Amino acid sequence: MRRQQRHSQIGEEKPPALYLSPLLRGRIPMASLVQTLAVAEYLNFRHAAAALGLSQSGISARVKTLEQDLGVRLFERHARGVRLTEAGEHFVEGVAAGLDQIDHALKTIGTITRGETGRLRIGVHTLIPGSFLAKLLERYRELHPGIELEIAEGAARECIMQLRADRLDLTFVAGSPEISDCHSRRIWSERLVAALPSNHSLVGGAGVTWADLASETFLVRHGGTGPQVHDHIMLRLAGRMPPPAIQRFAVERATLLSMVAQGYGITIAGEATVLMHAPSVEFLPVTDEPEPVVFSAVWSPHNRSPALRNLLALADRMARSA
Repeated sequence: MRRQQRHSQIGEEKPPALYLSPLLRGRIPMASLVQTLAVAEYLNFRHAAAALGLSQSGISARVKTLEQDLGVRLFERHARGVRLTEAGEHFVEGVAAGLDQIDHALKTIGTITRGETGRLRIGVHTLIPGSFLAKLLERYRELHPGIELEIAEGAARECIMQLRADRLDLTFVAGSPEISDCHSRRIWSERLVAALPSNHSLVGGAGVTWADLASETFLVRHGGTGPQVHDHIMLRLAGRMPPPAIQRFAVERATLLSMVAQGYGITIAGEATVLMHAPSVEFLPVTDEPEPVVFSAVWSPHNRSPALRNLLALADRMARSA
């Protein structure tokens, strides 16, 4: 029986913070705290009222009500003004610190809402200095220094999986993917070029055609844009006999170009690859390629990040000017 009574008493107890705090119960308006701080700063009701643009009687009434609610005197009144009591000093110090924290929280929320602070996780196929993508991210960092950029490199499939798992906010991929659960937008395009060893017989002309390349051995990567490059070669040389020879390697782009220079084979890429200045490699445009290589941004429709929105807007502006 005693256990039941004890359990009942414990169950009826109220959380101390909600039970004891007059502020949380709504008995102390924020205006009372602000006006009390003003009186504590000027130690004079008239001067505090003038600073806040309020009536002296109104501020005096608010402070008196606050003292009654707290059950303690905050100020000692005298003819020339007021002075803080010991309790008042502690109270004002705590309230000032609390309002500073609230002010900081409100400013932080504002910067996040405007996309001025925060984090943006971006997937890329590669990041070549001087390319459109590199310039885009460089410009974005200049405009939004408070945003931390996290860059992850990977194949399109991998990056989209990361996007769906909410481990990326945005990814840039080759092509114009149509993904039912993602938004996508074409951002920029590049001419398709063939990378050949500098001593190749085709070097020296204004460009090459797919027919010129049909008998070559193509080198592609497993990662990055490698899967799309493989599919593109198969598409352009479909129906030819013998079928195109394609070798796949788990290497970085720079290593693949080094293999081209050493005569392992050739490869194709977007024109930004020319900016890598690979020794002993020549880049020639594929003249009969019907359209340039398109690169798109892909993101989740549920992502409402202002930082993401700002990056997409900047990408659109730079693409139009380019």
